[in-house]
Amino acid sequence: MQNRKLVISVIVVLVAAFFFFDLGRFFSLEFLKSEQAALADLYAARPIMVIAAFFLIYIVVTALSLPGAAILTLAGGAQFGLLLGLVIVSFASTIGATLAFLVSRYLLRDTIESRFGDKIRTFNDNIDKDGAFYLFTVRLVPIFPFFLVNLVMGLTRLKTGVFYIVSQIGMLAGTAVFVNAGTQLAKIDSLSGILSPGLIFSFALLGIFPLIAKKIVDMIKAKKIYEGFTKPEKFDHDIVVLGGGSGGLVTSYIGAVVKANVTLIEKHQMGGDCLNTGCVPSKALIRSGKLMHNIKNSQKYGVEEATGRVDFAKTMQRVHEVIAKIEPHDSIERYEGLGVNVVKGEGRITSPWTVEVNGTTLITRNIVIATGGSPFVPPIPGLDQVNYLTSHNLWELKTHPKRLIVLGGGPIGCELTQAFHRLGSEVVQVEREGKIMGREDADVADMVLQRFQAEGIDVMINTNAVAVEVNGDEKVLVCERDGENVRVEFDEIIVAVGRKANVTGFGLEELGVEISERGTVAVNEYLQTNFPNIYAVGDVAGPYQFTHVAAHQAWYAAVNSLFGSFKKFRVDYRVIPWATFTDPEVARVGLNETDAKAQNVAYELTTYGIDDLDRAIADSSDYGVVKVLTVPGKDKILGVTIVGEHAGDLIAEYVLAMKHGLGLNKILGTIHIYPTLSESNKYAAGEWKRAHQPEKLLGWVKKFHAWRRG
Repeated sequence: MQNRKLVISVIVVLVAAFFFFDLGRFFSLEFLKSEQAALADLYAARPIMVIAAFFLIYIVVTALSLPGAAILTLAGGAQFGLLLGLVIVSFASTIGATLAFLVSRYLLRDTIESRFGDKIRTFNDNIDKDGAFYLFTVRLVPIFPFFLVNLVMGLTRLKTGVFYIVSQIGMLAGTAVFVNAGTQLAKIDSLSGILSPGLIFSFALLGIFPLIAKKIVDMIKAKKIYEGFTKPEKFDHDIVVLGGGSGGLVTSYIGAVVKANVTLIEKHQMGGDCLNTGCVPSKALIRSGKLMHNIKNSQKYGVEEATGRVDFAKTMQRVHEVIAKIEPHDSIERYEGLGVNVVKGEGRITSPWTVEVNGTTLITRNIVIATGGSPFVPPIPGLDQVNYLTSHNLWELKTHPKRLIVLGGGPIGCELTQAFHRLGSEVVQVEREGKIMGREDADVADMVLQRFQAEGIDVMINTNAVAVEVNGDEKVLVCERDGENVRVEFDEIIVAVGRKANVTGFGLEELGVEISERGTVAVNEYLQTNFPNIYAVGDVAGPYQFTHVAAHQAWYAAVNSLFGSFKKFRVDYRVIPWATFTDPEVARVGLNETDAKAQNVAYELTTYGIDDLDRAIADSSDYGVVKVLTVPGKDKILGVTIVGEHAGDLIAEYVLAMKHGLGLNKILGTIHIYPTLSESNKYAAGEWKRAHQPEKLLGWVKKFHAWRRG
């Protein structure tokens, strides 16, 4: 901080001195023309000194963004001639510009990023990909104030070396024009006369050259990627979608709505993982578990001798009944009624424009990959000796597991851990990291951990699963914790340590579709693969593995594939909410404290304890917290985490607010029904308002009231 203050002080002193001593008079066309002969004599007598002094002055003027660079460029041509003047000015201007770039970065970038983090991150993503093109374009056109370009680019993540090289090359043409004009100084009456309209137009054409070049390069790359494939002259389909989960269903629906010819291929079950093995069955199981928990704790509601017994087979039957009741929403009949051609079978991509299914070749303009993901199973020795369960096959359980191990402390692992424990299983949860729910703040994860422990769940953190041993009917998980082996006996084991994208078995390898380091299909900001007419959405593409994100991506894939030749849309990930349906629920949107610190985003934290909320107290669910991160001194919301009853529903108000730029003042000014849990959002906004009261104004108001009372 002290170094930063020193730099600011030096800059302020130098700039103030420039204007206080009217040094700008030495950087005028009149002064240059009047002193040209004297400067020529000095240069003839002491050339090295003049070059060094000129070089240093140019750097200082440019680095401080002072007016005068154009005059100095003319002076370079007048004193040193075209060739030497161009070399001197080119290097001096680029070094000065780079210093201005670095000063802007050192003094301003962190502050700008902390206040406008989401917008700056999007801008930086574009700079990472095309920053050199953007900079080269504006450098080629002299009508862009170069000093402003230096300062703005300093706020980005553009590498200093790239900035220097691109600036030196990009400014060369404009510099040459001014240096050449300087060699004819006597004929120049004003700076505006140097750049004629025709010359400006020429520079403008030159300026868009990099963008045109990029388009040409993209076209060449696209042409190269399609080498060896023969593009059909006619197409039977506009889109063929592989996968009938959330991403595939929404893509198909949108395509059908705009009257495109869409075929959806699903090899197993319509609705994908969410309906059949994920969101829906897990929530049905959680609801049964919560009912048993309430029965066991009925005394806190004033109900004595409430009893209940879990019939596990009927509990699982109910899960399948719930799936069956929702199934028509995602059925073949419904989507065919919407205009989608649905094919049951295993599709295989055979070229960028053809998909084979059930012995038939479909010819299509575009392909959308929506093949989802599947549970990741770690290579634990001996695990394959037991019929381990995952989120895919545990729904076929018929007998109640007495002793259950859940591997994994993420959202899926936590939900299943609590649900099975409440249904009567002795559950041990094993997590190798230092906390469960690793993506949440430590205090949030600890709230859930405390609830688990209070309910009697054995949670083993900092514990690594080493091996599975089987001896007759005895099954043991061997773990390592604090350097010691721990043995845990079990009847069933659920593996819930994460998911992997389904990228094999349907032609991607043979076609040459690129796979990212994360193991997902690599896509750009338009959800295109390296084949521009092949898109990917949902778990198979990432970066988020949520049903609602897959549906969100589907809109972009459908619209870009059908209308991308006219207008393409970058997928927007700025406001992504999610929830973990433990008890208490944990819901989140935007940044939490962990993310903000990792990204160096300044924030203010406002919290409201739900234990103070009337409705929560009435429901005996008075636990949890609302955590709101805002821009320092402002009510702009950076992120929210809610822990408590129905947190997944309560977060929606903040999602809407962040999406449409509404701050806490707007939430505070909105009427919320009393008594409801949603009031917690208003009270959180009230906590923020209380911390930002205009104390000085209220002091004057207090005096005003005292005066009125006499």
